[in-house]
Amino acid sequence: MANVKRMTTVFDSPDALLTAVGQDLGHSEWVAIDQQRIDGFADSTGDHQWIHVDPVRAADGPFGATIAHGYLTLALTNYFLPEIVQVDNVSMGVNYGVNKARFPQPVTVGSRVRGSAVLTSAEEISGGVQAVITITVEIEGAQKPACVVESVSRFLR
Repeated sequence: MANVKRMTTVFDSPDALLTAVGQDLGHSEWVAIDQQRIDGFADSTGDHQWIHVDPVRAADGPFGATIAHGYLTLALTNYFLPEIVQVDNVSMGVNYGVNKARFPQPVTVGSRVRGSAVLTSAEEISGGVQAVITITVEIEGAQKPACVVESVSRFLR
């Protein structure tokens, strides 16, 4: 069975996921999206499009400021997930991929985002449990989320 410890939902084993489908897992702490984080992502990926890295030009652009890359927002889900959910008594947990990812609203520089998650499905696999966790990246004060992703993880016994 799961219990909530601080903001992290803790499952005592991979098997506990099987009976928790549909459970709201909670949310992470807020993270500030500053220009340094955006520029670092641009340097890591080679995506230096002006809407991300040129604050002067972006101020006159469609969003009124630079915006985080969609894939930066997606990458943050991997940062948020361990804050939201923990599965104990595993030999290893692995990211297996994503089923679907969408970016309903851009994240402007200076925004704060956090992840919230729901256990969408869980099924027995050889040696463990595969879980799909739908993670929504919320923008503080915004009506639409920045990103919604069906993240697939495997928790091996």
